[in-house]
Amino acid sequence: MATEQGVTKDTILGSVSGYREQAEAGARREALEKMFERDKENLRGLGVPIETIGDYADPDDLREARYRIPPTEYELPADISFTPAELAVLTLAGGVWGEQTLSAGARSGLRKIRSLGIEVDEPIIGFAPRLDLHDSSFLPLQRAIEQAREVEFDYLRPGSDRPRRRRVRPLALVEFEARWHLFGWDAGVDAERTFLLSRIVADVVMTRQSFDAALRAGAGERALSGLRDVARRQSADVTVVPGTEAELRLRRRSLAEASSGRRLRIPFVDLEVLADELASYGPEVMVHAPADLRDAVVQRLRGALDRSAVTS
Repeated sequence: MATEQGVTKDTILGSVSGYREQAEAGARREALEKMFERDKENLRGLGVPIETIGDYADPDDLREARYRIPPTEYELPADISFTPAELAVLTLAGGVWGEQTLSAGARSGLRKIRSLGIEVDEPIIGFAPRLDLHDSSFLPLQRAIEQAREVEFDYLRPGSDRPRRRRVRPLALVEFEARWHLFGWDAGVDAERTFLLSRIVADVVMTRQSFDAALRAGAGERALSGLRDVARRQSADVTVVPGTEAELRLRRRSLAEASSGRRLRIPFVDLEVLADELASYGPEVMVHAPADLRDAVVQRLRGALDRSAVTS
């Protein structure tokens, strides 16, 4: 936003916090560029307009492309102003929910407010919770928890070919390893269970059957404790290529006491979810153990190769 001419990728990678530190730590140029492309698409997905500008003489020449965020997207009308306290309340309200739950108009308004540079009442902001939604089942499950009503949904367990219908008393929604989980009482097995929201493959149906709201007490703590126990009991042994995106992302989650050099020990909860991630890094990571995780990654890579052969 600071320049009408835009800035080049080299300038961004060399000056923006995060990229600069990774470059100084020895990250490869290819890894930084992959992170840049992912970040750029993520920002666009959140509604942030990023323009790509070509050469002055030839706009179609993108060899020295420059990037900018149009300042006009962030300008408020001249007759609107906010006090620091008003900005704090607006930021607090908008910050509770992830971008997925906001309308395009609300996203645009929040971007403009945050870019004003006006002092904000920080003590108020400190109390803001953060919710980042990627799963369509989150909101109906949240409503069911608030109303203490049972729900039904189709759930695909790891390793299963077909989903099963589940009837659950939803007690808590918790985030663990950057993924949302539902913790509740599964009527089918008459016991508490934890469900990964990304494995819910159909719309959540809230039934008319209610349950005692007191059952929700302490449910979130029990859910997180159970997930931590699972992660402590199982971990992946992998080797990463130095300076790659795989190393940058996986080293952050590795167990320092069980990792050495390129060899990392990664705790995990869901084998299939981790296999998806590891396969996405391609040759940047090699899985040694457990064997079923290695097999799952190989299966995904072979599937990608087969599909590539068909399309070519």
